[in-house]
This record gives sequence, C-alpha cells and structure tokens, in this order.
Amino acid sequence: MTVRVGVIGAGWIGHEHIRRLTHTITGARVTAVTDIDTARAEEAAAPVGAQVLPDGAAVVASDDVDAVLVTSWGPTHAEHVLNSIAAGKPVFCEKPLATTAEDCLKIIEAETAHGRRLVQVGFMRRYDAGYRQMKQVIDSGRIGEPLIVHCAHRNPTVPESYTSAMAALDTAVHEVDVLRWLLDDEIVSTQVVTPRATSKRFEHLKDPQIMLFETAKGVRIDLEVFVNCQYGYDIQCETVGEEGLVRLPDPAAVGVRTAARHSTEVLTDWVARFREAFDTEFREWIANLAAGAEPTGPSAWDGYAATVITSATVEALESGRVVTTDLKPRPTLYGGTA
Repeated sequence: MTVRVGVIGAGWIGHEHIRRLTHTITGARVTAVTDIDTARAEEAAAPVGAQVLPDGAAVVASDDVDAVLVTSWGPTHAEHVLNSIAAGKPVFCEKPLATTAEDCLKIIEAETAHGRRLVQVGFMRRYDAGYRQMKQVIDSGRIGEPLIVHCAHRNPTVPESYTSAMAALDTAVHEVDVLRWLLDDEIVSTQVVTPRATSKRFEHLKDPQIMLFETAKGVRIDLEVFVNCQYGYDIQCETVGEEGLVRLPDPAAVGVRTAARHSTEVLTDWVARFREAFDTEFREWIANLAAGAEPTGPSAWDGYAATVITSATVEALESGRVVTTDLKPRPTLYGGTA
C-alpha cells in the first residue's frame, strides 16, 4: 500500500519532509500541498506532482489524501489536527501539538471520542539511535533505578527574534519529551536559574538558562540551555542510576591528528545531528499506516504534556519560583487510568 500524504505548510521543514517522503523512504507519496503563500506551495508541489489546494481543510477533505502532515505555523496546528480527527484520518503534527494546554486537551478529547489513536507528534529524538540505546539500558535495569539526569542543549547562535521564553518552548521542549520517554516518568515541577549571561547574546535574551525538573518518582534533572555557545550544536545527556550511568554518544566523527593536535568535528546545526532520526521517524510512521496500525510514536498526550511543562517553565523563568505542572489525569487511550 502506498500512503497518500497531504502536507499543510510548505516552509523549510515542510519542503524537507516532502523530500524525505518522496526520495528517502518507501511506501509514501505526497499528493496535496497547501500553504498560506500559494507560490511556496506550488514550488513544493511541482517536483513531486502533487496538487496545490487552497487551505488545510481542503487537504484534509481530499479523497486523494490518506494521511495528513502538519508543518504550518504553530498556532494553526490545533485546527488542522482537529479537522483530521473529525475526518478519521491519521495526522502527523510537527511540534507543538498546540500552543495552549486548552487546545491540546480539545485534541485529546476528540481523539478519545474517536476511540483510536490517529495523532503523532514530531518529537524526533525518540528515533535517534543513541537515545534508543540509552532507553534500552535504562529499561534493562543495568544501571539500577535512575536518580539524576544531566543534560545540555547548545546552539552556536540564534537570531535576534529568539526570545528568552523560546529557550523552553522551542529548544528545551525536545529534552522535555525525550526525558519523559527515557525515564517512563512524569515531570511534576520546574524551576529556572539564570547564571551570568554570555556577552555573545542579544541584550533582551537571558542566556544561558539552567532548567531544573523533578519527576513523579523523584528523579532530578538539570538541563543547560545555551543558545549562543559559539562552538557548535551540542546535545548531551547522562542518566545516573543506583549502579551505574549511561551517556548519550556524540555523533560519529573521525579523529584528526595534525600540527601536534588531536581533534574531532563538532556539528553546527540540528539538521545534520538528527537527519537519520527524522528519516526513521517517518519510515516507522508510514509503515504503521500502511499496515493499518495505530501510530506508535509520541501521542497527543505527549504533545499536551510538553506544552504544559514548557509553559510552566516559562512561568518559572519569569517568576523566579518553582512551578508545578499540574497535568490532568492521563486517559486510558494513552496508557492511563482516567
């Protein structure tokens, strides 16, 4: 079976996923594209022979679309996901699932009423080989019960439009999701500490930030978000357990010895760092759809949790307080008891 995919949003990430669905994985064909900028939609659709439709509703309703991919502006996500659920069509939504907890809950309610999972949220870290190896080690019990997690998320630079709140909402959101998955645990409180600010930042930006999370089982997580580190794109994660620790490997790179130095390359952007994770994410999504199975990746509940936790982290940054996340009870559709 070839899964016919309609794409809502033809910006950079939309173009990249269209390329991925067309040339990197098998079993999918992009049949429809829309964007608020019609010229951009036409540019994305032409090379793959897809039709350009006037809006997201038309993509969802199209008889030539089996599944929907949402890569539009974040505040529009909820509308497109809800339309897809109403049409009974699987929908892959790049993060965020929605920009407010209220809209996330509407999606959860709609999907729960449908009675079957349709939604997958684009948290690609769960598909990275290193994180998957860490998950296997933690789940096996080899390091004992997790006690502490140390993380860092570093970018070389960010544009002037980047705000202090985006450190949680756009950057740390990936750690929030992958740590909940790695630990099989829920984040219940968040705090932000701001050390001495780097002189390399724009004046309005608080950078770096240290985010401190606590989970329901008492695991303590510290996350350094430093988005003007200058030297490269660097993702670090180390889980300390009762009997050992497991550390995320750096991307494979050759060692170079020259001029009395031994060096290895440091990547400079997230595209190169997580390209294979993106490929695996879409390969598994399409394979599940082709088999008639429900999506197995990050769920609407995971999207809701990420929005609540990152919003609480922004509140913690602005207030200087420890903020509880106060998540609603997890519905049975997503493995809960509510």
